[in-house]
Amino acid sequence: MFRRSAAPRPTAPHVKSLAIAVLASALTIPVAARPLLGQEPPETLSALHDIVAAVSVSRVEADIRRLAGFGTRHTLSDTLSDTRGIGAARRWIKAEFDAISAACGGCLEVSYQTSLVMGAARIPDTTAIVNVLAIQRGTTDPERYVVMSGDIDSRATGALDGVTDAPGANDNASGMAGVLEAARVLTQYEFNGSIIYAGLSGEEQGLFGGRHMARVALDEGWRLEAVLNNDMIGNIQGQNGVSDNTIARIFAEGTRADETEQVASRRRVTGGEVDSPSRNLARFIDRLVDGYVPNLDMMMVYRLDRFGRGGHHRPFNDVGFPAVRIMEANEDYRRQHQDIRVEDGVEYGDVIEEVEFDFAAKLTAVNAISLAAMAWAPAPPRNVAIQGAVRPSTTLRWDPVPSDHAPNLAGYRVYWRLTDAPQWQWSVFAGDVTEHTLENIVIDNYLFGVASVSEDGYESPVVFPWPIGAYEPLEWIARDRGN
Repeated sequence: MFRRSAAPRPTAPHVKSLAIAVLASALTIPVAARPLLGQEPPETLSALHDIVAAVSVSRVEADIRRLAGFGTRHTLSDTLSDTRGIGAARRWIKAEFDAISAACGGCLEVSYQTSLVMGAARIPDTTAIVNVLAIQRGTTDPERYVVMSGDIDSRATGALDGVTDAPGANDNASGMAGVLEAARVLTQYEFNGSIIYAGLSGEEQGLFGGRHMARVALDEGWRLEAVLNNDMIGNIQGQNGVSDNTIARIFAEGTRADETEQVASRRRVTGGEVDSPSRNLARFIDRLVDGYVPNLDMMMVYRLDRFGRGGHHRPFNDVGFPAVRIMEANEDYRRQHQDIRVEDGVEYGDVIEEVEFDFAAKLTAVNAISLAAMAWAPAPPRNVAIQGAVRPSTTLRWDPVPSDHAPNLAGYRVYWRLTDAPQWQWSVFAGDVTEHTLENIVIDNYLFGVASVSEDGYESPVVFPWPIGAYEPLEWIARDRGN
C-alpha cells in the first residue's frame, strides 16, 4: 500500500501563468508567422533542473561496483550464495529498493515477479526468471504507469556458462544502477501518475523477464504509457576509436509491431510510418534533454534496436506498449559477452575499469526527468482523430482525459511538422477543449499530433492520430470498439 512520508515531498512547481501566457500569444500571433515553438524545450520547469542536479555520480558508481562484485549474474548461475550469482544480486537489488522505500516513508511497493522457463535454446532446464519491481504510486492517476528498466543478468562468452566470471559492469550493471539511483531521487517527490522501477532478468537468454512483465501488463490491463529500457549506459569509448561523452542514443521503432492489416492499409494513405507512440516517446525525451541535461545530445535512431540485435524494450513493443532503448552511442564489442582475457595484446571483458561513471549518471538523469515529466503531466489524450482532406484547414479531435485522473489539466496542445522533419516544429495551445482547427494549414503537407498539458506546464508525449499513434495496444482498441 502507498504511504506518504511524515514530511511532505515536493510536488511540481506551480506555473499556471505559463500556460495562460502561451495561450495569449497563440491568439495574437498569426499561424503563418508563429515561431517554432515545438522545438523550444520548456525551460521554465525548475523541478527538472533540480532532479538532474540530484543524481549522484558516487552513488551510481557504488552500485555498479556492487553489482559487478557478484562475480557473475548469469541467469543460470548460483541462486543460493549470498555473495555470488544471480540470486545474491536480485536479493541485494530488492534490499536496496526496500531501503529507498523506508527512507521515503514506505512510498514504494517492492516485490519479486517470477516466471518459470524451460526448454529454451539458452535455458534448457527449468529456471526461475525473477524480476524485481518497485512501484511509486501516483496520487491522482495511480493506474497509469511509466517504467524505467535495467537488466539484472550478465554473461560471458558462452551463452550457457553460468560459472565463469562475468561482471557485466557496463552490460548491464550500469543500467540497473541507473534504475536504483532514479528511484532514490524521484521518491523525494510525489507525482500524479505512477512510476515503476524495474530490474528485469533473463535478458541475455532471450528477453524472458521483459516478456513476462509485458504479458502480465497486457493480460491485467496495465495502462503503460512508456517503458524506458536502459541497456549499457556507461561507455563512451567506441571500438572504432571514437570517444565522446556528449552523445547518447534512443532506439525507437517507427511502425508499431502490433499493427494489423487494417491499420497498415490506413497508414499507407494517411502516413504515420515514423509516428508510432514509441517514436513520439523518443521525440519527447529528446526535447527534454535539450532543455535540461547540459552537454548531451540524444541521437534518435529510427530502428527498433541495433542492427539485428535486441533488448528488453522489444517485448513491450511486441504487444503494443510504447517502449524505447536508451544507451551509449559508442560501443566496444570487445567488452560485451566476453570472457575476461588478453589475446594478442587485446583486452576482453566487461570490467569495472572501462565504465565512465559520470556518463552513466548523466543518462540516469535523462531517465529521471523523463519519468518525472510524464508522471506530473496528464495522461496522453485518447482517440485522436483528424480531418482535412480536400480542405484548406485541418481539424483534430480527441477524447478528454478523465477529470478525476487529471485534476491538474490545463488543456491540450496541438503539434505539427513537415513530413520529413524529425522533430515537432510548430504548436499551439488549444485550451481545455476536445477539438481544434488549424486554419490554412493543409493536411497534405504536414504531420499532426496532440499532447495533454498540466497547469504546471508539464506535457504528455505527443499522440499521432489513432490507431497508428495510440498509447495502448491495438487489440484493446479493437476490443473497445467491438471489432
